[in-house]
Amino acid sequence: MTSSFHFLGEPLLEFGHGQTAEDPHDGLSLFGPAEPRAQLPDNIVIGTERGIEAWKLWCAALNAPAACVDPSRHRAWPPFPGFDVAFGAKWPSPVRSYAVAADRLSEASRKADKHDRAFAVAQLYLNQVERLGRLDAKPALAICIVPDEVYENCRPNSLVSRDERSDAGWTKNEAAFMKQAMTNRAVGQRSLLDDEDPQVAAMLDGLDSFAEARSYSPDFRRQLKGRMMRHDLPVQIVKESTLHITPQVRNGEKGTNPLSDRLWNFGTAIFYKCGAKPWKTPWAREGVCYVGLAYKLAEDKRNACCAAQMFLDSGDGVVFVGEFGPWYSSKAGEFHLPPEKAEALLRGTIETYRQEDGRPLREIFLHTQSGINFQEYEGFKRAAPEGVKLVAVRVRQDRAGQRLYRYDEHPDVAKRGQHPVQRGVFWQRTPRHGLLYTNGFKPRIATYDGFEVPVPLSITIQYGDGDVLQVAKDILGLTKLNYNSCQLGEGRPITVKYSDRVGEILLANPGLPTEVWKHNFKYYA
Repeated sequence: MTSSFHFLGEPLLEFGHGQTAEDPHDGLSLFGPAEPRAQLPDNIVIGTERGIEAWKLWCAALNAPAACVDPSRHRAWPPFPGFDVAFGAKWPSPVRSYAVAADRLSEASRKADKHDRAFAVAQLYLNQVERLGRLDAKPALAICIVPDEVYENCRPNSLVSRDERSDAGWTKNEAAFMKQAMTNRAVGQRSLLDDEDPQVAAMLDGLDSFAEARSYSPDFRRQLKGRMMRHDLPVQIVKESTLHITPQVRNGEKGTNPLSDRLWNFGTAIFYKCGAKPWKTPWAREGVCYVGLAYKLAEDKRNACCAAQMFLDSGDGVVFVGEFGPWYSSKAGEFHLPPEKAEALLRGTIETYRQEDGRPLREIFLHTQSGINFQEYEGFKRAAPEGVKLVAVRVRQDRAGQRLYRYDEHPDVAKRGQHPVQRGVFWQRTPRHGLLYTNGFKPRIATYDGFEVPVPLSITIQYGDGDVLQVAKDILGLTKLNYNSCQLGEGRPITVKYSDRVGEILLANPGLPTEVWKHNFKYYA
């Protein structure tokens, strides 16, 4: 067939009283959330004394209306009507505030080794969580307020200058010795020098803490979210500077988002993490689910772990994690599972779904960035229940592909055709392949809110029978289900975007026992 163009339009979302709207700002302001709550559950806040004071002011701002002083910006940055108007209940003050010593956080965040930094800082927050046993009722959410110094120093690629370090750290030879000692201990070997050299013996006394720190991600944010799962507690991490309500932030001057925009995004995230969905999907078809596949490469660059995330018509999602193995091919640059592992992964995901939801399935769409080969598909197919259709779809950004511009009547002919196409355009190239423009001009805000020519999503039905146009409509709808912010739509569907989140948190923390892994996405957002 020849190429054809389709305009899919902006998918609707469902809000309170069954009403629909394109934009979450409009739907929440007019109708309230899809799952209203008369009262929100308890929350706690952890931070420095300065951070806790800033949080008190932020809570007051959440429960009051806010708008950019320039009305011409209200279309791009809609006014925030107040938490109770948008979400149906006042945002409650924390039932407990736990202060962490600022000097101890600063010292921990300036350790020489990145693993030691992230582990020490996360431990200071987790020490406060241990005190939750004194509360009558378990809180539903922990707000962790992080000094900017921690945010800057406790990421995988962060460096702390020698002059600012709070300890000497490990020399190259010492780190190599400790890693070899970890390997020896894992296989039951013991060095002959363990008891003879006092310096060696002193180092080995710290082997447990050395090993534990390296069993978690060197990214503080990812590590804290993962380790909080032991306490069955979702966490919202926020920088102290984000809570400072300066005139510049209030007014949204150049280079900053106004207070109203921050309140919208923050309010949506914490409402969802308290256990309620702000909106749902009226366009979803009952019995249809979407499974995103995620891979995380281990430090040895040879082994990887695969996870599957199933999204339902209600907007709910469940997570199931498979096994580590040599799933990555450096030659092809892709991840692939053997048929038996593919079958086990999908079978486990479906079983988790049955426990969480239980409604009968009619169709399963597999979304993956690496693509699926025939052997994998056969394995997945064996796991699909009898009578359930299975369709494998490769979804990835096509940065090397063709870009589209929209025609316009600019007076200067040389400047015509320089604006991106509208979000929702689908360029169908074949019956099984097309390009979906999930970024582009958005009539609701009367502009394109990106910085580069929009990159389309390349959508290819690899195996199974499916209508590529319907597949594109579903994927466009799935770009609107990120409850961690209040946006009209994103560039990637949650089946792909949340795959990265699961990999970042679960698979990047190998020290986290599998029995504490959570199936709900509020722990990853």
